[in-house]
Amino acid sequence: MAEATFQKSTIREYFESIVVAVILALFVRTFVFQAFKIPTGSMKPNLLVGDHLLVNKFVFAPTASSLERTLLPMRPIERGDVIVFKFPEEPERDFIKRVIGLPGDTLELKNQTIHINGMPLLEPYAHYLYAPISDLPADSFDLRRKYGPVTVPEGHYFMMGDNRDDSQDSRFWGFLPASYVKGRALFIYWSFDTPDDGSATTSFLGVRWDRLLHQIH
Repeated sequence: MAEATFQKSTIREYFESIVVAVILALFVRTFVFQAFKIPTGSMKPNLLVGDHLLVNKFVFAPTASSLERTLLPMRPIERGDVIVFKFPEEPERDFIKRVIGLPGDTLELKNQTIHINGMPLLEPYAHYLYAPISDLPADSFDLRRKYGPVTVPEGHYFMMGDNRDDSQDSRFWGFLPASYVKGRALFIYWSFDTPDDGSATTSFLGVRWDRLLHQIH
């Protein structure tokens, strides 16, 4: 009888451990971290197609008290953050872009230079496929070079891809509601070169070893 009781206790301990592990994994997946794969070249050259990222879903979570803000690693969204969010036009899809305009900012794009509240924004991360046009017409409708001025509403953000000439971002679909933000991109945990034809490959020759654990700025 004692041996049978011992076996039941051991089985129960294993079962409880598995259940706790599953619950913790689901909690982490739901509330703390999320994996995300770069599907397009809109963030090149900083993020490449085939990069796999870890996204911190906890850092922008609302806090109920000043004590929580002091003790927990949370902070407001800042200009320059690279974040994953629900695409406003298709909320079931996730997008990744960089925060350029904060609530209340007046933003204007003048021939590849972003101006925030009348001041040019230094953007070492921005990449352009085409050179600026010195004599850009005043009535130009090229959103890659001329946009605004617009004022970012409260509770919204203006998002742009680093690959400015090949990015569907706030210039085309408008402001991002804060409630659509999912988290901040942390680092690349895996990166695999994707062939030009889009086909998958399992060869380790395609692994971009130099990009592994690369922190995202």
